[in-house]
Amino acid sequence: MDTHPRKLLVIIAEAALERELVADAKRLGALGHTVHDVRGGGRHGTRAGDWEADRSIELKVIATEAVAEAIARHVLATYCPDYSVTMFLADAQVLRPEKFP
Repeated sequence: MDTHPRKLLVIIAEAALERELVADAKRLGALGHTVHDVRGGGRHGTRAGDWEADRSIELKVIATEAVAEAIARHVLATYCPDYSVTMFLADAQVLRPEKFP
């Protein structure tokens, strides 16, 4: 089976940022994305999602390394100083490379 290397960028952030994050990802080259409502906790406490301002989302983008890194750099500079954001990159192998240029 032929696979093609790409990067998976996962951004976990306050739900209030969803529209901006999706728009930024598209503007920086992502052709698609997936968003989930999530809950969790860490060093700064727990986000249980019990009320609107306490909700978190997980945004996933599969893209080339250049696009994924451009999005990550933008999020680090724009949102991380003032919002609760966690990000990570992982290697991914896709079967349909035309979907993830």
